Amino acid sequence: MNEELLYTMALTRLPGLGMIGAHRLMEAAGSATTIFSNAKNLKDIVPDVSQKVIDAIVNCDVLRLCEAEIRFAEKNGIRCLTLNDEDYPSRLRECDDAPLLLFYKGTANLNSLHIINLVGTRHATEYGRDICQRFISELHEIMPDVLIVSGLAYGIDINAHRAALQYGMDTVGVLAHGLDRIYPAVHRRTAAEMLNHGGLLTEYPSGTNPDRQNFIKRNRIVAGMSDATIVVESAAKGGALITADIAESYNRDCFAFPGRIGDEFSIGCNALIRNNRATLLQSAEELVKAMNWDYTPVSSPREGIQRQLFPDLTPEEELVASQLEKNPDGLQINTIVVNTNIPINRMTGILFEMEMKGVVRALAGGVYKLV
Repeated sequence: MNEELLYTMALTRLPGLGMIGAHRLMEAAGSATTIFSNAKNLKDIVPDVSQKVIDAIVNCDVLRLCEAEIRFAEKNGIRCLTLNDEDYPSRLRECDDAPLLLFYKGTANLNSLHIINLVGTRHATEYGRDICQRFISELHEIMPDVLIVSGLAYGIDINAHRAALQYGMDTVGVLAHGLDRIYPAVHRRTAAEMLNHGGLLTEYPSGTNPDRQNFIKRNRIVAGMSDATIVVESAAKGGALITADIAESYNRDCFAFPGRIGDEFSIGCNALIRNNRATLLQSAEELVKAMNWDYTPVSSPREGIQRQLFPDLTPEEELVASQLEKNPDGLQINTIVVNTNIPINRMTGILFEMEMKGVVRALAGGVYKLV
């Protein structure tokens, strides 16, 4: 049995040793094997280690459990990735609170050249589901090698995974429990498909329940292993905003799709954009340009991506859009009022809504044009 793996796993289960403490101990000693092999004389190697930690290591009683866990992993085709494993997600390794050990089952390269995560509310609306579908469709067309990461939860997460599978893109689900189960159980079929077109990843051993605090902790893995976090829909509070916060703390890029003003599950995204904590995102092409990724633009001229991503224009908004479409250089708001016969007080609100949907852009002098 791999001793370094065994002792690394034991470190993750030691009482009184947190994630940051375990990292410092590993950095100072060089390996988990060194820590356990020199437990009684650990102060000679790590002078500032506490006696409480030394006692926990000397009296460690979890090695038998760890051996059983390794046998379980081997039997079920689960890979145990330590920090020093070359297949451990290198982006995540850069983070101070990266897990010492990950359990992974799947085929995707966790160090793919391009990795993004899509997160959002568990109560996805038709608008959010449509964004997942269309965004990933466009992304597949211009950059099919992107690895899509999410959390296999209800709502935006599962829609992102299923859209990736539909378009033949690898997708990885980061779980808040062990790989001996799937939660929620209704996503079991999708999870099974992901094993051949992506994978399932967790820091939790078998037998771990999907407790609330685990979901919050797993968000750091979602953010840390990705180049960028993309928030599709979110209420004023929620796990997606926590993931965005973590991405920001890791100095990773964060994007958000705008939503209709007043919609409960658009409040979080709009706030991220308003507070300059996320870049407004309207298309897959905007993402790859912002990330400076090399890609091949689509060859055939098509309808503007923004109009495809935001098809839910009201009849009045469609009327305004048709006027602007006839005038590519834009129209002054008073001209739009005259041409559409919509009162100025209503027109102001309509144009603002269309701006938030990414359909129009305001220029100087009250001029508006289609994006």
